[in-house]
Amino acid sequence: MYESSKALMRRLHDNRFATRYFVGVGIDIGAGPDPLGQYIEQFPLMKACLAWDMPQGDAQFLKTVSDESMDFVHSSHCLEHLVDPREALKHWLRVLKPGGHLVVTIPDEDLYEQGIFPSTNNSDHKWTFTMDKPTSWSNRSVNLMKLLAEFSDRAQTLKVEQLDATFRFSLPRFDQTRTPIGECALEFIMRKLPANEIERRGRYADPQP
Repeated sequence: MYESSKALMRRLHDNRFATRYFVGVGIDIGAGPDPLGQYIEQFPLMKACLAWDMPQGDAQFLKTVSDESMDFVHSSHCLEHLVDPREALKHWLRVLKPGGHLVVTIPDEDLYEQGIFPSTNNSDHKWTFTMDKPTSWSNRSVNLMKLLAEFSDRAQTLKVEQLDATFRFSLPRFDQTRTPIGECALEFIMRKLPANEIERRGRYADPQP
């Protein structure tokens, strides 16, 4: 609940959000009642942030958003609701300008679902996410590191973090996102590669066996 607002103070203490990530005109996918754009004063290089939710169309495809039209793309707790997260990331990167940043938070399966799926905290969740582990208790688990690696030909992963600073591990099982401070999530940030960097990566890539 209100995950963008919970993330604000954490992000204000990392100047990359204000000086690199949230710069120019962006889109907030799955904005709901807590859009990123309400904090435009806190990110002075942000010119505008379009709030995108169900009335605007399917977040998986962003059909009415032009290719390479956004300086940044933000999404908070939306990817887990979509039918195909891979297809969604493909289109989220499609609308991003080369050199722009994709900032996404998603629930961490061990902090949020806590061993039970379908989720007892949100019945609309179609997937669970883990940063990286060999096996999962969830039959709908997505290994985030493997997923992001599939897009390494077009985007550079800058950050993957488990957001557990406000998670209280000693408490019995319940949805801690319903508290004012509880983040039970993973956050990843990607930078879309310009054409010259993609070419350079290909030139120096290790030869395939």
